[in-house]
Amino acid sequence: MQYDQAVEKFLEYMELEQNRSAKTIENYSHYLTRLSDFAGDIKLKDLDVELIRKWRLWLNRLGTNTSDELGKVTQNYHLIALRSFLRFCARRGIPALSADKIELARTTRPQVTFLTPEELDRLASQSNTSKLAGLRDRAIIELLFSSGLRVSELVNLDRDHINLKRREFMVRGKGQKDRPIFISEDAADWINHYLEKRQDNSKPLFVRYSGSKKADLTGDFLRLTARSVQRMIQNYALKAGITKHVSPHTLRHSFATDLLMNGADLRSVQAMLGHSNIATTQIYTHVTDPHLKKVHEQFHRKTRT
Repeated sequence: MQYDQAVEKFLEYMELEQNRSAKTIENYSHYLTRLSDFAGDIKLKDLDVELIRKWRLWLNRLGTNTSDELGKVTQNYHLIALRSFLRFCARRGIPALSADKIELARTTRPQVTFLTPEELDRLASQSNTSKLAGLRDRAIIELLFSSGLRVSELVNLDRDHINLKRREFMVRGKGQKDRPIFISEDAADWINHYLEKRQDNSKPLFVRYSGSKKADLTGDFLRLTARSVQRMIQNYALKAGITKHVSPHTLRHSFATDLLMNGADLRSVQAMLGHSNIATTQIYTHVTDPHLKKVHEQFHRKTRT
């Protein structure tokens, strides 16, 4: 069987039987097509350890629009997609290389960047809430910090998704998994102020007010994009004089850090962030350091007798 034919069957399997999102399927298709870009039109039986080694070397030297090389994490995404594909082949009885032969590259754990309460206040205060777009931006910042939402989850919210009275709602995150979202009174109030000022009946919770294309053919405002939210937050961080890199994910980090600093347990934070693996949530254990110091000072013998 040709490699490309098997990949097509795998992507159909992801869509029909695994019910994976269109974006996930698109990403897997992109990563697996990169192997075709390198190796050409090959048969599945030609996919061996040596070919994979050469492909990995090619990936390691492959540049992007913003960098001279692919990061190790991005390279691993290609390998994870390949391993999933090979496991699919094994389950279907299609002769192929064992997925166990694919070893991921070692990566360094990324340093978590989060904002202090004072920085959060400065960031949130930059929007001009006398204008509708500024009111929208303030609501977005408050919601991101209050909920820990991913930016992709935030921009896909519709008006009827969120219950401002109960201050909770459900969201479908990565892997098509649903999880409860809880928000603060401040976040609910800002969202309510924003919605009260809106004169349109557009379905999305957050919509565009600038750009060449603000509305569709029916006149409804278009949904705000993740990239627009990223630019907005970076712009406000610059105005607020915050020197560290700030993105929507920084607010998600700040949400998790705030919970842990105030005594939340790691398992609860894992559930609220929607992490499938507790190891992912453990990147936030840095915030326990001050607590460990207090424990050390309280319980460790100061002198030896």
